[in-house]
Amino acid sequence: MEVLEQLLANHPFLLGLKAKHLNLLAGCAARQEYGRGDFLFREGTEADQMFLLHSGRVTLEIHQPGIGEIQLESLLPGDVLGWSCLFPPYRWHVDARALEPAVVLILAGDCLRPKLDADPELGYAVTKRLLNKVHERLEHVRMQRLDLYNVRPGERIP
Repeated sequence: MEVLEQLLANHPFLLGLKAKHLNLLAGCAARQEYGRGDFLFREGTEADQMFLLHSGRVTLEIHQPGIGEIQLESLLPGDVLGWSCLFPPYRWHVDARALEPAVVLILAGDCLRPKLDADPELGYAVTKRLLNKVHERLEHVRMQRLDLYNVRPGERIP
């Protein structure tokens, strides 16, 4: 197995994926390094890649006029980001910036989409994993929105 395929096989997002599917994904993959402060992508630009974070930390953030950058989430090794490359209109909705030096495995969207469509088993496996990540992030946001520390005993949570 090639080094890139090994990195893909060992990434938590792809654990348990069949070897034939890892081989297909490897054909779309590249390893990329980012320095502290480097942007992986910017809001509003073309979403053309999916990123599997191998090492380092990446923040998802938005720019609010008059305030500046607002961090939405900090991602750690094993996380996946950039699934906007799979869904029209293929545009980023947030910025992604390295908080520290980071190594990512990049899956090119224009290569990945046809492979997911052509192989329903692979498409299902990736979609199922993505939905799990979406669910985790929504739960995380829900907990943030509850603001549990500001609720007094006996007070109803909105």
